[in-house]
Amino acid sequence: MKNIAIFASGAGSNAKKIIDHLRNSDTIKVKVILCNKPGAGVLDIAAAESIPTLLIDKEMFFRSDDYVSILQEMEIDLVVLAGFLWKVPANLVAAFPDKIINIHPALLPKFGGKGMYGHFVHEAVIAAGESETGITIHYVNDKYDDGRVILQERCNVDPTDTPAIVAKKVHALEHRWYPVIVERLLS
Repeated sequence: MKNIAIFASGAGSNAKKIIDHLRNSDTIKVKVILCNKPGAGVLDIAAAESIPTLLIDKEMFFRSDDYVSILQEMEIDLVVLAGFLWKVPANLVAAFPDKIINIHPALLPKFGGKGMYGHFVHEAVIAAGESETGITIHYVNDKYDDGRVILQERCNVDPTDTPAIVAKKVHALEHRWYPVIVERLLS
């Protein structure tokens, strides 16, 4: 059995799609969900799915090896960032080389980096007059949105699109591709 840890900060729509996709898998299990925001929707999803959760203590996350130890003890094979808004500390990246992945709501290297998430990305895409955007699934390294690309998928940006419309198009790509890539990486 391969074990996944999902890190999330918000509503958890990508986490839910991954859980649903892997529900009947005999080889892959979502073992734990880690969240840095009390009250985040992803915690409700975890409770409904009977998946254990850990609320991340910021000081411990950035200044100790405690989370590395916890994930190693749980025999985590893949760490999946699903709307997790903190930079992963170097000790965690080093402990799980090519075993931490992220999904970004743009075609990296465009519109990546610190502060580029959610609606900020979609607003920047429209402000730049882009005719396409999409998603990038990539390995995590010690820089924001910089790791080796696993997959990019595209969608059109029409001249009349608002950030909300772009967000819907991008979410559709995220929900279609992220669960598939998670499964593929562990198969």
